[in-house]
Amino acid sequence: MKTAGKGLSQDRSAVARLRHGLRKLYHGRSPAAFRFQLMAVIIDLAIIAFFIATPIIQQSASFLWLDYAVAALVAADLFARLLASRDMLRLMKQPTSWVDVFILLTLLMPTALANLGFLRILRLWSLSRSGSIWRHLQMRGLRPWRETSHAVINLLTFLFVVTGFVYTFFFRNGAGLENYVDALYFTVATVTTTGFGDIVLPGIAGKLTAIVTMIIGISLFVRLAQAIFRPAKVYFPCPQCGLRRHEPDAVHCKACGHILNIPDDGN
Repeated sequence: MKTAGKGLSQDRSAVARLRHGLRKLYHGRSPAAFRFQLMAVIIDLAIIAFFIATPIIQQSASFLWLDYAVAALVAADLFARLLASRDMLRLMKQPTSWVDVFILLTLLMPTALANLGFLRILRLWSLSRSGSIWRHLQMRGLRPWRETSHAVINLLTFLFVVTGFVYTFFFRNGAGLENYVDALYFTVATVTTTGFGDIVLPGIAGKLTAIVTMIIGISLFVRLAQAIFRPAKVYFPCPQCGLRRHEPDAVHCKACGHILNIPDDGN
């Protein structure tokens, strides 16, 4: 019994050390943690590029190998982030975790869920919500660009999701680069409301797709314009009321009047 108890204790200790090490890598601010987080971002961007190119390369012989390799990377990252979290249940309740689980399912079942594969690009939105990215950007004085970056990423995510949807349900009978570019052209022409006549979607479903794309797309463009031209604000939660956005030189919270101590990026 003592031997079994000792072995169980050692196993728990090993898991605790593993979780502590992963926590330092995923949430730490050391040079090693920064290199790890930068490498994770680069890998994520490569995965997103694979998702965008999927409609073009899915007929190639090596596609399934790439698909399952990406599935292994996504699964490893999700499992490691769970271990690094202090509250696994809370992490799994977050929308970004739901997105990652859904993406993993589409990768593990590329044939059964082929029609939902275009939603994998939501990984870009999930990446933009990564706290480690913005923490390092803030350390380098780029905090005012956070809201603008979010707006750009939201717009790009929407464009590629709609492009994937249009390609999957309207252009798939002619798979290849030309048809994917046609789907992208239709999406951008619709979102920007510049109009089109050479590429239109047939039937009621096509018209409804164009309507929804225009409504959401123009809203995202307005949001992007606001983020660029509106006076820059910083993210600094008020200790009293919790208001998170303030002018960079604010001394008092505009909601409750509490005295603020916003760090100066130049110091």
